Amino acid sequence: MLFHSSLRKDLGRNFWSSLVVLVSILITITLIRTLGQASRGRVNPSEVLQVMGFSVVSQLTTIMALSLFIAVVATLSRMYSDSEMVIWFSSGQGLGQFVRPLFGFAWPFLLVVFFLALLAWPWSNQQIHELTQRFEKRNDFERIAPGQFQESAGGQRVFFIDKDSPDNRIGRHVFISSIDGHMESVTTAQSGRIDIVGNDRFLLLDKGQQWLTNRESGETRLTQFEHYELLIDDDVKLSLTGLSARHASTWQLLQSPTPEHLGELSWRLGLGLASVNLMLMALAVSTVNPRAGRSYHLALALFMFVAYFNMLNVGQSWVGSGRVGFAPFMLMLHGGFFLLAWAWLAVRHFNGVWPMLRVFSFSVPGRAP
Repeated sequence: MLFHSSLRKDLGRNFWSSLVVLVSILITITLIRTLGQASRGRVNPSEVLQVMGFSVVSQLTTIMALSLFIAVVATLSRMYSDSEMVIWFSSGQGLGQFVRPLFGFAWPFLLVVFFLALLAWPWSNQQIHELTQRFEKRNDFERIAPGQFQESAGGQRVFFIDKDSPDNRIGRHVFISSIDGHMESVTTAQSGRIDIVGNDRFLLLDKGQQWLTNRESGETRLTQFEHYELLIDDDVKLSLTGLSARHASTWQLLQSPTPEHLGELSWRLGLGLASVNLMLMALAVSTVNPRAGRSYHLALALFMFVAYFNMLNVGQSWVGSGRVGFAPFMLMLHGGFFLLAWAWLAVRHFNGVWPMLRVFSFSVPGRAP
């Protein structure tokens, strides 16, 4: 059908152009933010691209929903401004007839939005958390850059070493300065290597000396050694602290319906439901009145999108704190917005006159009915 094919063609062109622009902006912002985290020591510089990729995946849900919304608004706005809508209305195609081709085009992307929100969002957040935790929990020996003095994680040691192996477990010309209470030690060695015993990580030094100084009494002692073991990390296991509901899978949220988990679940499901409702709302608000200006409906559409997604975040906080139940919130927000969109669309479809009111219409004497 000419009507469906022409509408889908315009929707596809506007959707893909909007998606490319928004993804490009997202990649740029994410790259700048990730580089800033790497410069502050929160992200491994060699894993910047990985963290950035996972961050982009986690935000694709919102980007896809916004791209669909922009595609509908842009397509219908152009059709109104070019008087194409007048032609379609004159041929018997009311505004309600746009719903079927609209969702005929959008349903694959809506499925992608649900998939990203329910599966990709928690997976990408968990991957980012594991990368950052692994970098934060790296041992003191791994923090050292060749030829540079480096402070340990707790600030109690200063290292200098020339790493000599691809896996950074063997080094030459080791220098370690540490403070333990009132004792200060300076240890040097010709070489050192990493050895793991159970969950403990040791630095094994060969052919060196250690200078101990009691900072209170001033007493010093020099010790030379052939082999010396230094504990540098008493737990090499990756810490799972810091995990929250946003890192849990959707199945885990369903298995443990705590208020925090239900709040996260309301946000994930809400992204998909919001995408559907915003498609209907975009159809209702995408009118262009030449006398009112072309920016009015765009500002109104943008306000609808921002308000809806802000309500998702507010509702997540309310459900997570137990102020509102999961089912009442989902029904009030998404059900109410769905009814509002359909009511607005019906008013637009019938030009502001409800069908039931036409039954009671009457003619005024002396005037044409």
